[in-house]
Amino acid sequence: MNFFSLFKRNLIYKIKKKILIDTENFESRSLDFFFHKYGSDKANIFKETQESGHGFSIYYENKLNKLKDKKLNILEIGSFAGASAAAFSKYLPYSKIYCFDVNISNFKYRSKNIHVFGLDINNQEKVEKIINKIFLDNNITFFDLIIDDGSHKLSDILNGFKFFFKFLKKKGLYVIEDYKYPNYYDYNNNIDHIYVDEFLNNLQNKKFFTSKIFSGQDQKELISSIKTVEIFKGNLNDSDISFITKA
Repeated sequence: MNFFSLFKRNLIYKIKKKILIDTENFESRSLDFFFHKYGSDKANIFKETQESGHGFSIYYENKLNKLKDKKLNILEIGSFAGASAAAFSKYLPYSKIYCFDVNISNFKYRSKNIHVFGLDINNQEKVEKIINKIFLDNNITFFDLIIDDGSHKLSDILNGFKFFFKFLKKKGLYVIEDYKYPNYYDYNNNIDHIYVDEFLNNLQNKKFFTSKIFSGQDQKELISSIKTVEIFKGNLNDSDISFITKA
């Protein structure tokens, strides 16, 4: 990412008027309600078109319903306009959401529990500095939940998983949305590598595989640190989501 393009986008974010959601009060509501209200395509019905969204709400709720009163630290990779971050902040009112996106000029919500960072996740040195600062400033050592809803390119999904998984706490959840886009779309299949579903299946079944991204040692460490891999199908033909639980 060009430095000046990133700088311009971050500047637009700073001066752009955003919608404060902290003063909005609701009775106990489902996560799907909040996904729909704030315009996330994770909802069953996408607000912008009133057509089917990905329908990931039920899977997130099954994982997060018992944690609504906990103070979770959530990292969201790929936040776009902040719709899902806003929804998570209302459904999990004691949690903090840290949003990483290469173009935060689209972000339109603000909350004391939402913290937005405009950066290129491929600049791992910069990303690690920011994560370490987040940990230091908030007296934490890991994220409870990491959500990859970024570019959905095969290279970004795999390199992101390799880099970010170490920042997830034990028994934490790493979520990859739309992880089969590289299977469906040539644009997302941008490197010569096995697809994400096969990659996760190998890790779950403790099988080693050929890779220019994950060395044999990387695979050994991942195999020992993954408890379960769950996959689910959403509403649309290309709606796939995976929940990886760290051992």
